[in-house]
Parts: sequence; structure tokens; C-alpha cells
Amino acid sequence: MSDAIQERPAVRAGRTPAVVRLLVLATFVVILNETIMINAIPRLMDSLNVTEQSAQWVSTAFMLTMAAVIPITGWFLQRVTTRQAYATAMGVFLAGTALSAVAPTFEVLLLGRIVQAAGTAVMMPLLMTTLMIVVPQHDRGRVMGNVTLAISVAPALGPTVSGLILQFGSWRLLFVVVLPIAALVGWSGLRKLDNIGEPQVSSIDWFSVSTAALGFGGLVFGLSRFGEADGQIGIGIGVVVAGLAAIAVFAVRQLTLQRKGVPLMDLRTLGYRTYALALTLMAIAFMAMLGSMILLPLYLQNLRGLSPLETGLLVMPGGLAMGLLGPTVGKLFDRFGSKPLVLPGSIGVVLALGGFTQISMTTSYWQVLGLYALLMVSLAATFTPVFTLGMGALPQHLYSHGSSMLGTLQQLAAAFGTALVVTVMSARSGHLVADGVAAAPAQLSGMKLAFAVGAGIALAMVAVALLLRGADEAGAAEDGEDDDAGQPASGDTDEEEFVAAAET
Repeated sequence: MSDAIQERPAVRAGRTPAVVRLLVLATFVVILNETIMINAIPRLMDSLNVTEQSAQWVSTAFMLTMAAVIPITGWFLQRVTTRQAYATAMGVFLAGTALSAVAPTFEVLLLGRIVQAAGTAVMMPLLMTTLMIVVPQHDRGRVMGNVTLAISVAPALGPTVSGLILQFGSWRLLFVVVLPIAALVGWSGLRKLDNIGEPQVSSIDWFSVSTAALGFGGLVFGLSRFGEADGQIGIGIGVVVAGLAAIAVFAVRQLTLQRKGVPLMDLRTLGYRTYALALTLMAIAFMAMLGSMILLPLYLQNLRGLSPLETGLLVMPGGLAMGLLGPTVGKLFDRFGSKPLVLPGSIGVVLALGGFTQISMTTSYWQVLGLYALLMVSLAATFTPVFTLGMGALPQHLYSHGSSMLGTLQQLAAAFGTALVVTVMSARSGHLVADGVAAAPAQLSGMKLAFAVGAGIALAMVAVALLLRGADEAGAAEDGEDDDAGQPASGDTDEEEFVAAAET
């Protein structure tokens, strides 16, 4: 890790550090906006006269922007204090929220979402890196369970929150309501937040920044073209190929910069087996979660005729269950490790998505609620152990790079999953309509196929979870190797050795 965060505040056993609590609250507020527009897509299509594929970009563009900006945060956090990073993140987020609220056209709304995402992108690495420094290894599962509220539960609750707000007015209320809340959280946090570490001047490779943005953005944008009208598939293939080429150039550039010690994203993190497996499992999980979350509102509102409020209330129990189980899962991880959590959770994701392939125009709402709750509970059992195992396997000097890579791939996977299921659904339904099938049955068939693709992707979670069964011991071995090499390993410093810091 860089020297941007060097000091280790004292942490009392069983207590979450004040700095982590503040960052969790702010991160929850900003990440909630990642999925808050999902429930508003049908209304957005009517209000701004855009297609389904275009409307879903209010969510996809948010995630892609985070994937492009998060790699820069490792460098950014080196140059500024904790308070400066926090103020910048919340200020940019507030500017994007205000712009979205008054957007006269879809293009301006999209720009506002991109600005929002740029601010959000700073919060996740800041939270993760700070947590790994100030929390001792034996207590990380519990604290990470609380962090899950911000990283995983906030996106899960987005559709519920938006459904409640949309009941009272247009989609603009989604931003009007969030604006004062975010301003209050930002002001309160800035008053109480303490700096951790000292800023360090360093350079940035803008060529790496541009190739990362072009590569990740091009990959998902190209995929989204597959669901458009005739003539777009060829363009989509070309953009996907160009995106993959840019990603390859980015990777080669990082390997070159590593020899100079200044990579934008240090790929040596992938040399840690536990971290690499955790990274893979997290990416697959977010593809499955965000893909299902964009399909359900379309099914419940467009085909079953539910209002945004009814849709939000139907999925709310699943999101709440995920949030309430986060701390419990963290404590179970601290006590028993990952084995009794990750594999059953992965299997539960497959079963839930497999159940959604059987939906029909008469499916019981209780069945939908149960399947979604199963999906969220299964993801809750997976996220906390995987986050903790992956970051804990890295030595301290790679924390910032590890958190940046985790956040980047998480957002890319979510955007990829969203674009994939919409593309599959649109292509299938469009083909059936061309063959004379009515619009509603055609769209239902497309949704069922999209859920089947999601279930197929989730099967890979089970395979990776099997490889992670010995990850607890592997992570400990990796820490030992780092000690032998003279590098600081995660969690090896006793709590008594932490430098005391003021409590807020």
C-alpha cells in the first residue's frame, strides 16, 4: 500500500472505529444512488421518450464511470488527506445530484449521473483501505459485516427507496430527496472526521487512465449494442473487440510501470491466490445481483402492472434481510471462517436465479418475494467473507491497489451483467415479435431466458467457492510469506501496537 494512510488508530475489541462508522454512512448514501434509477426506468422511458436500452444507461453509465475512476483513487488518496478526499467525494456527488434533478434532457441526466459516480468512486477505496488499516485481523469479519451495509445492501435497497419516492411524483424526486440528505451527511462527516496519515506527492500515468476508461467502457457499450435494432450487432462486435484490445494495452502498461514502482493499478495483487479467487467470485456475484435487479422491475411493472411503490415494497424484505444479516455473517466468519458461508451462499444464488426462470403472468407474488429474499440472503452470506478474505490476503503496501482493483472489477461486472441481461431479453423478445408472437408473451420469454443466463453465470460462483474452501489457511500462509520477505502482512500487528488516535 502507499504511505497515504500510515497511522494505525487504536481499536477497542468489539467496537467499530469512529472513522469507519463515518465512512460507512457516507458510502451508504452515495452508493444507494447506483441502483436508485432501476425502478424508474419505465417512467423515464415515457417522460424523456427513450428506448429501454437507452434508459438502462442511467444505471450502466454510473457503474462504468466508477470502473473508470476508481483506478485513479489509489493515486488520489496518496496526494490528499482523509478529510480532503471525503470533501472532494461528497462535493462532486452533490454537484451531480443537483444537475440530475434539473436535467431538461436525457443527455443532461446522463451527465449528472456520471458526475455523481465520479464522487461515489472515491468513497469505496477510502472506506476499504482505512478499514484494513485501523481494524485488527481478528475483528475484521464483524466490522466488514457492517461495511456490507454500504457496499452491498445500499444497491439492493435502491429499488425499494425509489419505489417509495416515485409514489409521490416524478423521477426527479429521486434526486431532490437525496440532495439534502447527502449534504447533511457530508457536512456532519467533515466536522467529525479525523485525518489518517499524511499526503504524499506522486505522479499519475494518464495513458493508463485513458486506456482503462476506453477498454472497460467500450466492452460494456459494445455489448449493449447487441440488443438494439438491426445493423447494430456489427458495430457492437467492433466496439467489444476494441475494448478488449484497450484492456490488453492497459494491462501491459501496468506491467511496465510496475518495474518503475508507479503503476496505476498494481497487478501483483493477482499473484495472491486467495485475493484472485475472491476477486473472481465478487465479480460474478455482482453480475448476478445487478442483472436480476434490473429485470424484476420490468417484469413486475411492465407485465404484471404493479406500481413503483408496490414493486419497491415487494423487494424490500430481501434487501432488509441482507442488511440485517451482514453483522451476523461477519461474526460467524470471525468464528468459523468462510467454509460454512461462501459455498452455501453461492448455491443459494443459483437456486434463486433458477427459480426466476419459471416466472409467468400468474406467478404468485409471494413466490417472487421468496426467490428475491433467497437471492439477497445468499449474497449476504457470500459478500462479507469474500471481501474480508480477499483484502486480508494482501500485504499492507498493496491495500490501496487491492481495494481499487476490487471496486473497479465490481462495477465493471455489475455493468456487464446489466447490459448482458437486457441484451438477451431484448434480442429474444424482438425475435419472437418478428415471428408474430404478442408483445407481452415475447417479453416474458426474453426475461426468462435472461434469468437463465444469470443462473448459468452463477454456477461459476459455486466452482470458485469450492476453490476457496481452503482460503483461510492459504491466506495465513501468504501472510507468513510476506513476513519472511520483510513486507508488512495484513493483520500481523497486534492491537496494542496501534498508534492512539482521538475518538470523535
